[in-house]
Amino acid sequence: MKIACWSGPRNISTALMRSWSSRKDTFVTDEPLYAYYLKNKKLRHPMYQEILETYDTNFNKIIKNLESKIPLRKKYWYQKHMAHHLIDLNNIDWIKGFENCILIRNPKDVISSYTKKNKLINIEELGYTQQVKIVKFLIKSKKEFIIIDSDDLLQNPKKYLSEWCIRIGIKFDQSMLKWRKGNHPNDGIWSKHWYDNVIKTTGFQKIKKKDNSIENKYVSIYNEAMHCYEYLKELQ
Repeated sequence: MKIACWSGPRNISTALMRSWSSRKDTFVTDEPLYAYYLKNKKLRHPMYQEILETYDTNFNKIIKNLESKIPLRKKYWYQKHMAHHLIDLNNIDWIKGFENCILIRNPKDVISSYTKKNKLINIEELGYTQQVKIVKFLIKSKKEFIIIDSDDLLQNPKKYLSEWCIRIGIKFDQSMLKWRKGNHPNDGIWSKHWYDNVIKTTGFQKIKKKDNSIENKYVSIYNEAMHCYEYLKELQ
């Protein structure tokens, strides 16, 4: 079985990848479309040159690999994806071969966190519109999926991870609640820049209330993102 989790930035996607990698029966992959995305969008993210030199940027080859045999004789293959890395949303028929999860987070929290480290130009950078298109495609294809709000999961990891496992027909494993501190072998090389908080953890962290105010210049993006978020919440 192959599991694809579609998240946006500044969510708990890396912690969730840690959770699945703790299972002895699961192989994990970290953002396999990232290099392809950087090259095609001509973006100069931190370490972009090293990323382009290290990872495949050919979309067809990447997808062929993701559809191939599960590595290391594992039973499950968990793939952490960023929804906005899907540049051509008319070419996602391949995701029907996966058990798909849409990982969402309140836009106020995402935008507040994102703009502390990045310039935010438009909603396309946050993955919400892409998540909606993925969901509509899966509904049209009569393909089941699950939507998980990261706030819910952090409040009760065991409950939501158990429900997820039940939905896709596998046994929940207690190991999913804890992981080893530090870098992991399946992390993308970008981990040294982006995963500074996650590498200090050994499990899901409780939500800490913060002042997540949004600058006026991001209000229109926030409103558009909220429209997408509310649509997805209704489908949970």
